[in-house]
Amino acid sequence: MKKEEFSVKVLAEVAIFAALAFGLDFFQGAIWKGVFPNGGSIGLAMVPILIICYRRGFLAGFLCGLILSLVQILGGVYVIQGSGLENEFLKVAGPFIQVMLDYVLAYTVVGFTGLFRNSFVKSNHKYLNLSIGVTVGGLLKYACHVVAGLLFWPGEIFGISGSAYSFIYNGLYCIPNIVISVIIIILLYKFYPRFFNEKGEE
Repeated sequence: MKKEEFSVKVLAEVAIFAALAFGLDFFQGAIWKGVFPNGGSIGLAMVPILIICYRRGFLAGFLCGLILSLVQILGGVYVIQGSGLENEFLKVAGPFIQVMLDYVLAYTVVGFTGLFRNSFVKSNHKYLNLSIGVTVGGLLKYACHVVAGLLFWPGEIFGISGSAYSFIYNGLYCIPNIVISVIIIILLYKFYPRFFNEKGEE
């Protein structure tokens, strides 16, 4: 990220998009409350982070995701009291690890989509670049939740291995979120291409 990209304007954009993402996350969490008993929801919360990634690049996207994550934590966290906590190490470090994976890192890693910004600006295949970038960011978030699940569901859950359960459970909301985000980002670019500021600073 260039030095000028740390301007007040850019930081203001990051804050605004983080606030928008928080609002969407809160709204979708309220809608899906109780549907996913161990946490998770389906909606548009990733979209503001993805937009800032393509507008301003990796560091801005990373910062936007981190701000959202920290604000989420202030609102309270949900820690799974799974069988993995029988492990002596996890008894002490387990809740911290889960908070890091499910809260601090989950939205923060979506910022890696910003690494696709430069190729997006130069690409002749904008929609493909958007699809790949959004999918990568979404899969990184999915991976954080899956790893958290692997730590807390080491045994069998409902007759299947804990690892399989973590992939399936987290996939039930993470995969739809990726698909929805890809569709929304492509539509936004199709109808409001200047919103992505693909030609850089004016």
